[in-house]
Amino acid sequence: MGNFFGRFFKKRTRANQPELASSKIPFRLNLIFILVGVLFAVLIWKLADLQLIQGNYFKSTVNQTNNSTTYGNVPRGQIYDATGKLLVGNKPERAITYTKGPKVTTVDMYQTATRLGNIIKVPTDRLTKKQIAQYYVANPKNQEKLKNRIKNYAQLDPDQQQAAAVKLVKTGDVVPFTADLKNKAAIFNSMSGAYRLSTTYIKYDRVSNQEVAEVGEHSSEMPGVQVGTNWMREYPDGDGIKTITGTVTSNKTGLPDNRVNQLLAQGYSQNESVGNSNLEESYEPVLRGSKSQTDIKLNSDNQIIKQVQKYKGSPGDNLQLTINAKFQSDLQKLVKGAQAGGNATGTYAVAMNPHTGGIIGMAGVDRDPKTNKVTENDIGNINTAITMGSVVKGATVYGALRSNVITPTSSTLTDMPIKNGGTIKTSWFNKNGNANMPVDASTALEVSSNSYMMQLAMKEAKFNYVPGAPLNMSPDSFNIQRGFFNQFGLGVKTGIDLPGESAGIEGPGGFANIGKALDESFGNYDGYTTLQLAQYMSTIANGGYRMKPHIVQNVRATNPKNGELGAVKNTIMPQTLNQVPMTPAESNVITRGFYQVVHGNNKYKTGGALADISPEVSAKTGTAQTFYNGQQTVTLSLASYAPSTNPQVVIAIAMPNLPTDAESNNTNLAKDIYKAYWSDVQNAPGK
Repeated sequence: MGNFFGRFFKKRTRANQPELASSKIPFRLNLIFILVGVLFAVLIWKLADLQLIQGNYFKSTVNQTNNSTTYGNVPRGQIYDATGKLLVGNKPERAITYTKGPKVTTVDMYQTATRLGNIIKVPTDRLTKKQIAQYYVANPKNQEKLKNRIKNYAQLDPDQQQAAAVKLVKTGDVVPFTADLKNKAAIFNSMSGAYRLSTTYIKYDRVSNQEVAEVGEHSSEMPGVQVGTNWMREYPDGDGIKTITGTVTSNKTGLPDNRVNQLLAQGYSQNESVGNSNLEESYEPVLRGSKSQTDIKLNSDNQIIKQVQKYKGSPGDNLQLTINAKFQSDLQKLVKGAQAGGNATGTYAVAMNPHTGGIIGMAGVDRDPKTNKVTENDIGNINTAITMGSVVKGATVYGALRSNVITPTSSTLTDMPIKNGGTIKTSWFNKNGNANMPVDASTALEVSSNSYMMQLAMKEAKFNYVPGAPLNMSPDSFNIQRGFFNQFGLGVKTGIDLPGESAGIEGPGGFANIGKALDESFGNYDGYTTLQLAQYMSTIANGGYRMKPHIVQNVRATNPKNGELGAVKNTIMPQTLNQVPMTPAESNVITRGFYQVVHGNNKYKTGGALADISPEVSAKTGTAQTFYNGQQTVTLSLASYAPSTNPQVVIAIAMPNLPTDAESNNTNLAKDIYKAYWSDVQNAPGK
């Protein structure tokens, strides 16, 4: 039986062996071929993905790893006056700089700062105790000395050990804070603030010849330390212009705190100079220029093997202003010299081209009544709101004309005391009703009639005035009047190319304050800036176009041959913000009134003191009853233009909180300003 089964299976196996082999071998080979094909497909897909799809990414990653770019400072654009006179320039200063290497350690910086501290002296007034301690502890030997004085030192991790050591040194008991230690700590702190392969200033002012020589001699011992150049602002015509042009931060102060994130996102470094106020801030993108770029190639050990300047940089573009430097200087002197005593808080004046909006001069001073200290504040013309008084009455007359409560041929009303309930409001010349007289709109401007303006406001609000009756007038009167005032720029921003402009001060409205609506009509309620007065008067002088004021007239390149003003790259074109709709007859009512303020025949005209100015001036004066520190004062203002027949310049003045007996301070100052203008800026027509 056993032999039978043995023979059976043996025969079966032999009979089937070729068949089984022929069937199994192709299957295995096919399986291998399939697997190999799949693997090749995956490999090809992966190679395509790496080379074609993600190639740019990996290429940029490699470049970032092996290539870096450093940026160098360039001269800032300069600022010139309307005649091409340099107002704000650049002064190159030698500087000691530090470029942080790719593998620099804290210990390396400690050693370099220590060596450099033996050569140069830097300011230490802003250095903190913590920064002094960080420098001291950066030396491992110094930290080792402290471990026995720190509890559980061995159980702390390295960061905790260092923090504990810094805290201990801050007390001042470990090591005396000598001048030498502070000096080296300040240098170390500047180095620590640098990013990898970035350059920072260690000393940028008053670097001596000896310091330059010694730094050069020992440069091999202080990796990254070099002698460079820093650009400082200078003011060849005097630094009085800084109140308009603004300032630039120093390398010491770095980026302004309120703009640091924004500027860092734009590519600035932490300790870089930047425009910090006024024109320097507004035109920062124009003035900053383009930094130089140097490509640095690194080897696998992050060591610098090659430096190639890719772009030498371009200095900033220059600004040419509308301001005349000679006139600006004289205007500042006149404004400063016009100060009164008592509670007077300053004087402001603007000279403006009524057709273009160009500011020819803008000067202001603040005065502290307690100390009598006077401080230059030219920008006060755009951010100090003042209750100006009757100077705004031209806008009140315009509103009445557009509201059809008067017409150019029918505008006569009687100047008389206005009595509402127990309140009496009058014109300055008719306190008791003894000077009641009929006046038309132009004459009302000439004599500065408060009564006339109040009657216009009541008519606009459709209120029927009855002497002695309550003033049950609609509070809409505030909105009606302010709407007309806004068209001239009173109570809205002028749009000047300077930051920080005020829109003015608007008093509370509503029926509870309805009596103030009458004060609004003659300028004794809301507050306006002196620049708003200039824009308002310019709108009247040029026939109804509210022009946007500006201080910059051109952006210009630098002449490569002599470094002076080059080609015009951009011109600030005159911009009309809105047109005030006035018929020639309506315009004539107002301009005739302003002419009569100075040259009229009425004995109550308010601007007769200006009549001897040549060429002829048209004007509106203003007097507001104000208070300062609980004491009654007056604010004098004036807005004017000249010549009367073809206006070329507008001059606006505000003098807040003068003594109550002040009467001619505004007109006296105006006369001096016009004299300076015709002398400094252009020849008076007809002369």
